[in-house]
Amino acid sequence: MIGPSGSGLVTDHFARTLHSVSIGAKYVNMADVNASTLSARLSDPAQDRTAGGPAYDLIELLFFAYRDFIADADERLAGIGFGRAHHRVLHFVNRHPGMRVADLLDILQITKQSLGRVLRDLVENGYVVQKAGPADRRQRLLFLTPKGEALARDLALLQTRRFARALHEAGPGAREHARRFLAAMIDPASREEVERLIARADRNMAR
Repeated sequence: MIGPSGSGLVTDHFARTLHSVSIGAKYVNMADVNASTLSARLSDPAQDRTAGGPAYDLIELLFFAYRDFIADADERLAGIGFGRAHHRVLHFVNRHPGMRVADLLDILQITKQSLGRVLRDLVENGYVVQKAGPADRRQRLLFLTPKGEALARDLALLQTRRFARALHEAGPGAREHARRFLAAMIDPASREEVERLIARADRNMAR
């Protein structure tokens, strides 16, 4: 991947990381779940913590929290004819300028056709540009235009405001507890690589 400064090609390392982040089938529709993989994970006796029955309160709180969290960005995107798939592409390309299309597919776990439609919308409307790889001209590397960077930042700030309010209401130490909880929700096999992915993006954006 090429960092924001345009220096340092590290696409191979990035691809290795994303391979570990993938869960289940390589390409699936966003609404689909790999049932066999999910069943295997949930039936592991070592991970069985359901003796008290379903955690309906947490399930429903997570549903409503995510519904309202995503609604802030949804409203902004609807005004320009985009949806959540466009948001996800904008977010990850903004965080990882120069990422390959294949890497983005591994993160989003959607079909090539679905991603192709979303990328076409973003390219045609001037939010994303695709460039050939310097070492392999067949590679397509993704970058945001200044217009795309501005939109990605606006969406991130909308969601950051909601986090900031919630963390303030939750009290001291809430951010670290929330971060640990969200990390723990990720499958253990992928957790470390996701943390590395986030840390690398943070370093790139700090340059």
